[in-house]
Amino acid sequence: MDDDNAEPVAAAAADYPGERLGLPEEGRGSVARIGRRLAALALDWGLALLISRVLLHGNEWVTLGVFAAFQAVFVSAFNAGPGHLALGLRVTRVDGAAVDPLRALGRAVLLSLAVPALIWDRDQRGLHDQFMGTVLRRA
Repeated sequence: MDDDNAEPVAAAAADYPGERLGLPEEGRGSVARIGRRLAALALDWGLALLISRVLLHGNEWVTLGVFAAFQAVFVSAFNAGPGHLALGLRVTRVDGAAVDPLRALGRAVLLSLAVPALIWDRDQRGLHDQFMGTVLRRA
């Protein structure tokens, strides 16, 4: 076995989500992992469904609109959707700065399309985050 081939394999194994972005591997500021992401999404969708059905007597399109509105307003105001807040996650720009309202709206629209959220890069950022220059991090 050639020793030159062993080094790239070791380097690839050391790679972690967020390393290319200069984020820590674990703890505060690291890329949020899939479990918390899914739990936050479930909380946000459940809240949107509750408001849509109970208060607005809406269908799935109304629910999707409520979900998108929550994402846009909450991420713009608090750098996190309701589910993110509950689970200790924050949406920031890649450079760590707060997300501006236009970027939050764009992210919410893309997230509502679902497909961008299902296509990830190796930093676990969906297309919605890649296009908007944002990342979901642990708070």
